[in-house]
Amino acid sequence: MPWWVWAVGGLALLGAELFVPVDFFVFFLGLAALGVSLVTGLGLTPDSTAQFVAFSILALLSMVGLRAPLVARMKRGADESVGVETLVGESATLLGALAPGGVAKAELRGTTWTVRSEHGDELAGGRRCRVERVDGLTLWVRPE
Repeated sequence: MPWWVWAVGGLALLGAELFVPVDFFVFFLGLAALGVSLVTGLGLTPDSTAQFVAFSILALLSMVGLRAPLVARMKRGADESVGVETLVGESATLLGALAPGGVAKAELRGTTWTVRSEHGDELAGGRRCRVERVDGLTLWVRPE
């Protein structure tokens, strides 16, 4: 088979990985096909049998050697929280006075947030407070 047939097949398999949720199996077949395209283009595979053997070996080696670390890395990235719930326990700075049961603004991570407090004392502007919980986009704080 000519090298470009392997290249087109490899690119098609890599593209198919975007639409087929099978945890990177099609991806490694596409990589193997591109590898065979390269070695065929260099003239290192004399016939179709050698090309299919090379494809099988490359697909197997890439799946066994690379799939597990890649899937683990992708799942680790997906498990990390990036939502507002990660603000609990952080320290915010009040931009104005916060009356008991009232609402004020505070700065946290470079953003202005609406804050409330259940504590009985008025908190002065500029005071640092600890985030106890998050309710929507409102931070409930207590004095530090």
